[in-house]
Amino acid sequence: MSPASIIDQAFAPAAQSIAHGNIPGAVLGIVTADGQRAVCWKGMAQIEPHEESLARETWFDLASLTKVIFTTTAILKLVEEGRIALDDPLVKAIPDLRQYDMNAAERRLTFRQCLAHQTHLPAVEPLYTYGQNPDTLRAFVLQREWRSGPPVYSDINFILLGIAIERITGKPLSDQPLPEHFSFNPEPRLCAATERCAWRGRVIRGEVHDENAFALGGASGHAGLFGTIDGVLDFAHGLLDGKILLPQSLNAVRTHESEKRTVGWEGFYPGWHGGDGCSPTTIGHTGFTGTGLWLDFKRGLAWSLLTNRVHPSRHKDSGIMDLRRATGERVIALFEGRD
Repeated sequence: MSPASIIDQAFAPAAQSIAHGNIPGAVLGIVTADGQRAVCWKGMAQIEPHEESLARETWFDLASLTKVIFTTTAILKLVEEGRIALDDPLVKAIPDLRQYDMNAAERRLTFRQCLAHQTHLPAVEPLYTYGQNPDTLRAFVLQREWRSGPPVYSDINFILLGIAIERITGKPLSDQPLPEHFSFNPEPRLCAATERCAWRGRVIRGEVHDENAFALGGASGHAGLFGTIDGVLDFAHGLLDGKILLPQSLNAVRTHESEKRTVGWEGFYPGWHGGDGCSPTTIGHTGFTGTGLWLDFKRGLAWSLLTNRVHPSRHKDSGIMDLRRATGERVIALFEGRD
C-alpha cells in the first residue's frame, strides 16, 4: 500500500489522543525507500498563552532526535572522511578531557562507546543548576569526575560527542551546516510550543526545551535541533536509499552493540517504542518532547510522529509510549494491507 492510501487511517491513534486531551497536536509522516511520502496533522501548536493551530510546516523541538539526526550522522561523516575512527578515544579530539588525571576512566572512552551508550556515565545531570555560561559548563563536563555505574542511556555521552564535533570542525554546533528544514535557531512563531518552564518562567517556544542544552547555549550533542516533518522525512529517506551514509556507516547504525543499542540508535527489541510489528532490521529513536522516528529497512519504510506532548506541562500522563507503539503497529499493518 502507498503512504498516501494509508496515512489517514494510520493517524487514527494520534487523532484519538488529541481528542482525549492527552496531547495538544501531532503530525505523522510516512516515506518509502522509493520516495513516496504522505503527511497528516491535527491539533494545536500552542494552547497557552493563546491557541494556535498546528500545520504541516510547524517546526518541532526534536529533543533527543538531535542525537541521531545530527550528532550520530556528523560523527559518522567524520569517520568517513578519515578524521577519526569509531574506536578512537575521545581524547583524540578532546585532549584536555580529565586533563588533571591521565588515568581517568573518561580518557579511555571511545566514540563508539558513547554513540552506543556503553559507558559508565550517568543518564543525566542538572548542569543548568551550576550556571548558564556555556564555556564554563563545557569545561565542567570535561573536568568532572563522573560517578561510575552500569551502561545507561546517557545525555552526557552525547554532550561529549557534541564537544568533539566542535573541536574537530572548529565550529560551534550552532554554526554547523544543516540540511533544509533543520535549525538550531528556528523562528519562534513557526514552532510548536513545549513546556511552561518553571525555571525560565515562561512557555517555551522556539528555544530548546532541554534545560542543559539551553544552558550550554541552545545547541548540544544531545538536544537543541528543531525541524519540520518534511525535514525528518527527507533525512529518513536519505538513510533508506543510502544517500546520507556510506555502506560501512549505515551498517554501524543497523548493527546491535548491545541488546537495545546500535551506533547512535535503538535497534528493535520486543516491547519497544516502535511497536512489535517492526522487522528485526528496524532502528528508531524518540525525543522527550514527544517526537520519534523509525526506519524499517526490510520493508523500505520509515515513519515519524512529532507531537508537543510536554505542552503545557511534562507533569501529566500523555500516554506517549502507547501512542508510539499503536502508531507503528498501525502503519506497518496498513502498509502490508492487513488492516
